Amino acid sequence: MGRFIVIILDSFGVGAMSDVGEVRGQDAGSNTALHIIQNKPLIALPTLEKLGLMNAIGVECGDHRFSDTANWGVANLAHFGADSFLGHQEIMGTRPRRPFIQPFFEKIDQVERYLNEQGYQTKRVGEPGKAQILVVNDCATVGDNLETDPGQVYNVTGCLDLLSFEALTQIGMCVREVVEVSRVITFGGEGVSLDDLLAARKVKPGKIAGVDAPESGVYRCGYQCIHLGYGIDPQSQVPTILDQAGIYVSLFGKVADIVHTSSPHRVPGVASERLFEALQSQVEAQSEGFFCLNIQETDVAGHLGDVDYYANRLELCDRNIAKILPDLTHGDILIVTADHGNDPTIGHSNHTRERVPILMYSPGISGRQIGERSTLADIGATAADYFGAYAPQHGTSFLPIV
Repeated sequence: MGRFIVIILDSFGVGAMSDVGEVRGQDAGSNTALHIIQNKPLIALPTLEKLGLMNAIGVECGDHRFSDTANWGVANLAHFGADSFLGHQEIMGTRPRRPFIQPFFEKIDQVERYLNEQGYQTKRVGEPGKAQILVVNDCATVGDNLETDPGQVYNVTGCLDLLSFEALTQIGMCVREVVEVSRVITFGGEGVSLDDLLAARKVKPGKIAGVDAPESGVYRCGYQCIHLGYGIDPQSQVPTILDQAGIYVSLFGKVADIVHTSSPHRVPGVASERLFEALQSQVEAQSEGFFCLNIQETDVAGHLGDVDYYANRLELCDRNIAKILPDLTHGDILIVTADHGNDPTIGHSNHTRERVPILMYSPGISGRQIGERSTLADIGATAADYFGAYAPQHGTSFLPIV
């Protein structure tokens, strides 16, 4: 037993899944990795290509060639759609339940009634008969998330000068009790007022109404966040399983916000360079343990449709992964993967339903075929198998192959 490291390049897909024609037609033809390389032929990704990136894409492109020594495979998404939260839960060994897609206006009556039953005071903001949001105790709002696919996520946004984050989380948990969408994201910041939140209220087509989080100012100071997922049981996920087995667990980046662990070793944040430095520092200090890093800036670039920025972040990741490899010793495993795609060339700004790479490095092991896996949960199952812990809810270990 040694170190098992998972690096998630958020949104770095390697080709549309076979079912997109049926379930997500707007993603037909997507291939995040290939299209970035085609648009930036001079992009320098020597480490990722050595680990099998082009093998996972399935074609060579100019000077970007297959690797003869790589241990590689691809994984399909078992969760519905293409979602970062569900993708991460799946990687950790969950079989995500298919959530409902419902704009908040379809649930506002039920949410308002339940909050009132729990002793909260509520009022509606917006034109009657049109999309509205709820204000709770004059210090928080409930409405649609405006950044993801319509109807998949609700936001509970709070003013942390007026209530504690624990109290805000209780409001979020009440909302979670009565809705069946993928996520209820509960978050807040200091130095913002209810007027700031309401000034950032927006209405979108399809009766979507919510608070524009960046515009509201909640991210600027004292930001805290928890993602409450539908049908997610942390007890059946790898971090909790390893926590209970006394194995060192450390989470970096977005994964520290959206995956449950009792471990104190959590480094949230977005800045890729800083997160890689934190990961390398902990890897150097620990001879055993489970480490998982999410690089979110690639996903940001995909949402912006910015190929140059995406390519720049990939080169940064490639350089930093190269720094980690010499620290690994016999028996250690590093896996580079993703949670979905986000093709900046596809013509829309949402995630794309794509297969993702599984690029594995372990000193002394080469040329192993991991194959095409049916779920991201195989990564979590492999991690549990590596540590001799009990298996998570879902997934099949590929440790015997490698």
